[in-house]
Amino acid sequence: MRKGPMAAGGLLAVLPAAFAVAISPMSVAAWQADQTTADPVAELVERLTLDNYKATLKGLTRFGDRRQGTQRNRDAVDWIETTLGDFGCTGIDRIFYMFPPPDAQPRRARAEAAPPRRPRLPVIQDGDLTTSTGGRVGRRGPGSGGSTIFGYRGRTGVNRDLMAQPDERIRELNREEPVDGERSQVYCTKVGATRPDEMYILGGHMDGHGVNEAVNDDGSGTALVMELARVFSSPDVQTERSIRFVLWNNEETGLNGARAYVEQRQAMQGVEDPPGSGQYPEPRWLGMVQHDMMLWDHGAPGPDGLVSRDQRPEADVNIEFQSNSDMARESMELAFFFKAANERYATDYPAAVGPHMTNTDSTPFMNIVPAISLRENERGAQVGAGWDPNWHQPTDVWTTYTDDDFRLGLNAAQTTLAAIAELVGAKVVR
Repeated sequence: MRKGPMAAGGLLAVLPAAFAVAISPMSVAAWQADQTTADPVAELVERLTLDNYKATLKGLTRFGDRRQGTQRNRDAVDWIETTLGDFGCTGIDRIFYMFPPPDAQPRRARAEAAPPRRPRLPVIQDGDLTTSTGGRVGRRGPGSGGSTIFGYRGRTGVNRDLMAQPDERIRELNREEPVDGERSQVYCTKVGATRPDEMYILGGHMDGHGVNEAVNDDGSGTALVMELARVFSSPDVQTERSIRFVLWNNEETGLNGARAYVEQRQAMQGVEDPPGSGQYPEPRWLGMVQHDMMLWDHGAPGPDGLVSRDQRPEADVNIEFQSNSDMARESMELAFFFKAANERYATDYPAAVGPHMTNTDSTPFMNIVPAISLRENERGAQVGAGWDPNWHQPTDVWTTYTDDDFRLGLNAAQTTLAAIAELVGAKVVR
């Protein structure tokens, strides 16, 4: 199902000016002059494989749910750093910060503050109906990100009960409770050859919770970003602009890792250090792309509140921007650029664009730069309505998923790789 390169009158003719400048004029001219020229984007996309994606994701499962503030979280951060080095990544470094933040003492962030409790259904508005089996049907007002939930809904919540995990091995992995203190998160950088002072940020959060293996939330996004780092870090790949690959920590406690990154590094953008060196510790941000829960698109809950065990035939990759952000127009343009890349280069699943990006690590960036997130489902109306019954539950483990699920994550990786390769002017050096 590989799509060929778009004709010269296609995307390039309508590409927003903000992103048209990010494609190499020389590459475009050469491509237009000779339609038989090899497509470097297609070649790079081919380097993503289901087996490699699964192997990287499987490696994360050895650390359980990687809940922040635990040894298993710290061990996972170390493993990510080592693996990125094995992949050939350069400029590997860490961001350090405190959790809870000093200005939040003694108040705890929303997720970690919640005591163990039985998951509850969302509040039901007047006019909603209750089914005989406990599912919910009807409509309610705006939810997360301003989206509206329609139809049947399933239960959502966070599991804190160790004994709810039936697998003894996984239960033991997750026994340790978090302790306040210093946190760290890893990033690496592909430095641009001609515009090292400009950068796209690609992220996924490596922490999880729920007494599980955090395979989908968000091992799937973490492995995706690491696989992109592997492909772009190949010695024969050159980019005009820089790319930073960041594996956020403390997403589940309120996006603390991403917020720390913005607080510490926003003012450093585009500053050459040392002066005259051509080195930019924090290149100017051109856009931020988050990947958060990539595997499960099995459709809506039925009247009984249950979701199908099989990936639905119409599964897709959701690309979201936040319609009430300061950069809404630019973020929307970036989202549709990604959708066009999916149409040309993804092998199995299409992409859809939505305006309700919320509750993910792109949020701290959305009023500063164009910011989007890629997901399995629309965050507010679908994930929030119980479309993913494994979300923060003991069932978010390796054996829950099939290759149809893993392939959805692979297609999200194909989508981002293709779009970013075009935006940074990537090429394969012979």
